[in-house]
Amino acid sequence: MKREIFAASLIAFSLVGIRSGAAADWPPASDYLFIADDCSTADDPERCKNIKAIWERDYNDAIKGGYQGQRNVSFCLSTGCNYTEFRKNVVLGCAWRVVIVNSGHLDANELDAQNLKLYCGSQFLDDTGRVMADAQARTIMEKLGIPVQLK
Repeated sequence: MKREIFAASLIAFSLVGIRSGAAADWPPASDYLFIADDCSTADDPERCKNIKAIWERDYNDAIKGGYQGQRNVSFCLSTGCNYTEFRKNVVLGCAWRVVIVNSGHLDANELDAQNLKLYCGSQFLDDTGRVMADAQARTIMEKLGIPVQLK
């Protein structure tokens, strides 16, 4: 009986690793910020550190499959989160929206569908941008271990 439990534990831990992808598979959170690593050159170092800490928390949650982290990441990528220190990437922001609505999160709701329509719509992306976002969403979902069945 102990062997079966141990074997089941090993399988579960390996599946968790597959689902969340290896950290090396993802760009570092800092790639999305115009911030020096230690915020020493920022006009407001405390604000800089706060922005960096919040972004790193959300990004790390998102790449582990966390629903709220994915929502926050998609918003920041689409809008810049109202920070001049942030590198907007509307295509990648849309891709994360596609991931959210296709991943089966139990917390996903009508607001996620509305945000997909808005941030992947013509106000943010043209047809080429949407094609690129779908391709990026597939890659993200594969890294997260989510079956890819996008249309």
